[in-house]
Amino acid sequence: MADSVLVTAHDLPLAGKLRTRFRRCGYRVELLAKGEDPAAAVEAAGPGAGEPVLLVVTGGMDVEQGQEAARRGREMGLRVLAVGGSDPGAFPTPADPDEIVLVGRRVVERRRLREATGIVGDTDAMMEVLERVVQIAPVDATVLVTGESGTGKELVARGLHALSRRRHKTFIAVNMAALSETLLESELFGHEKGAFTGAVDARRGFFELANGGTIFLDEIGEMPLRTQTKLLRVLEQQEFLRVGGEQPVKVDVRIVTATNQRLPERVATGDFRRDLYHRLNVLHIDLPPLRARRADIPLLVEAFIADASRRHDRGSFKGISPDAMQILVRHSWPGNVRELRNLVESMVVLAPGRRIRAQDIPAELRAGNASTASALVPAPVSALDADGPASMRPQLEFVFRTLMEMKVDIADLQREFEAYRLAADRDAPATPSLPSAGEIVYDRRSEADAEAAPTETEFQAEFPAEADPDIDAGADALAELGSGAEGAPRTVVFEPGLTLEEMERRAIRAALAEVDGNRRLAAQLLGVAERTLYRKVGQLGLEDDETRRPPRT
Repeated sequence: MADSVLVTAHDLPLAGKLRTRFRRCGYRVELLAKGEDPAAAVEAAGPGAGEPVLLVVTGGMDVEQGQEAARRGREMGLRVLAVGGSDPGAFPTPADPDEIVLVGRRVVERRRLREATGIVGDTDAMMEVLERVVQIAPVDATVLVTGESGTGKELVARGLHALSRRRHKTFIAVNMAALSETLLESELFGHEKGAFTGAVDARRGFFELANGGTIFLDEIGEMPLRTQTKLLRVLEQQEFLRVGGEQPVKVDVRIVTATNQRLPERVATGDFRRDLYHRLNVLHIDLPPLRARRADIPLLVEAFIADASRRHDRGSFKGISPDAMQILVRHSWPGNVRELRNLVESMVVLAPGRRIRAQDIPAELRAGNASTASALVPAPVSALDADGPASMRPQLEFVFRTLMEMKVDIADLQREFEAYRLAADRDAPATPSLPSAGEIVYDRRSEADAEAAPTETEFQAEFPAEADPDIDAGADALAELGSGAEGAPRTVVFEPGLTLEEMERRAIRAALAEVDGNRRLAAQLLGVAERTLYRKVGQLGLEDDETRRPPRT
């Protein structure tokens, strides 16, 4: 059954042209007489007229008539296009019927996409996201969805499933951060009877349950290295072993992953496998924060009001005043769409039977105290020593993250400069190029070794002479180092008043103690070139420590 378009007949010649053109596009068209209620016209047309999706308010009537027609149309859930009047979004008169039909078709198609995916938004950023979803959904390649917490990454994953050929199969969402490392493999891949204490029966995992459908792995950056190895095998071979199993299990599953972390940084620190990152990042969708698409906030509020009113039986909710809406639009929303949804739901539940006014908005939103400064809160950084503390102190985490970002920026600048130099000296004799800062040399292991034990990422970063040694050593000295030597510190901890030079000294001393004075191994542990370590040992006066070290046996 074709969708229908309602057109007011106040400007009868324009209404006739619109009816002809919309019918050519496959829509049914109902003309509304002057003052006719759109809802009454739809009811009179009967079920065979199709579901109305758009109302076009033509010119030729006064402002109040136009506003009333548009209001009744919005109450029916229709998108409204107006011709003439003072509305900034109205078409100017005389209007081009072809332009109105083009815009109307675009509005209807966007609505269909939103209904299929659940994604709300009319801004260019969200239209790009919707177009990416439509383009990516039919294929089976893996997708990595990135964005801040609360931006709707799971909604995108569900949209990809809903528009794919797998839409009639199972969709399973798994939060990596919500499962402990000891249970994660069993939950994902299942286990055999007797595989561990308490395994009284065989159990299928999420991958088997999602066979033929889609599995969504949220917070993929939290996945332990051992589980990453098994996930890589699933991606490459479409098979896995249950915990305690001997026979491989074949599956046909599309994998969609999401994270609010910067995975390239976790790859550089050895917390995420480089080969797995590239297998997951075949297709990429990045979601903008809500503060970057403020024009979508009224649409989101309208959708959340309708949803909350239906779930909580609050049909008498009167809506939000323009002043209150402006406060919501101006707010920075550090919690993004999730924060907005929770606020709207609370207003619907606690509504006093009248429209929400500006004074009903929480004081912190009215004052504008919340800002994007929350984005500077340090993110947890995993410790390099598995036996050490789970995370470093917040002050040290912030310094470490900042220095890591500086190193990444320096590496990008050096690669751009190298490319520029090669382009400028294209006719000059070829000379060996210096390694880029932060170049990673990955140690590939055999598949048997990967299955037997967790794979550890070993990397060696070599820096050209032009690189700033203070930045390099400062960033590397902030990593936690384990030590088996008696009396040597197991953790380098930031203390108020502690200088960066002293932190470097402690970090290098701990690294040398860990490898019994072997400078080559200590340089690999610190992630710096061996010549850099030799230079820092001399600068910091650490040669005496080595002379006092007992001889190796």
